[in-house]
Amino acid sequence: MGELDEIRQKRMRELIGRQKNKNSGEIIDKPIVLTDATFNEAVGKHPLFVVDCWAPWCGPCQMIGPIIEELARDYAGKIVFGKLNVDENRQTSSAYGIQSIPALLVFKNGKHVDTIVGALPRQVLEPKITQHIA
Repeated sequence: MGELDEIRQKRMRELIGRQKNKNSGEIIDKPIVLTDATFNEAVGKHPLFVVDCWAPWCGPCQMIGPIIEELARDYAGKIVFGKLNVDENRQTSSAYGIQSIPALLVFKNGKHVDTIVGALPRQVLEPKITQHIA
């Protein structure tokens, strides 16, 4: 019975820690790795969420990756970025009709409001994303 109580207490501490981070307005300054299982929760948790749909074999995806990293740092506290590997997460990529990558899905308050397709330079991409900050 002592071991079971330890497990329960550890689990309770983990849950309380997560709640503190959620309530403290934790600032996320790098893209979150998303999966089919975590996608909806992550998108619904943040007021402005941008998902980079990519694949490891995609050259243009590799070009836009560092831009997404920079934007995540520069807009930490205002925009949360996520990365979804379309090869490993076909359910979500299919649900949003991703046929070309890289593609960015923009969500505002959990609702899909925009899709940006292509490896655009930062000076073109940034205003397309930041227009959704309100």
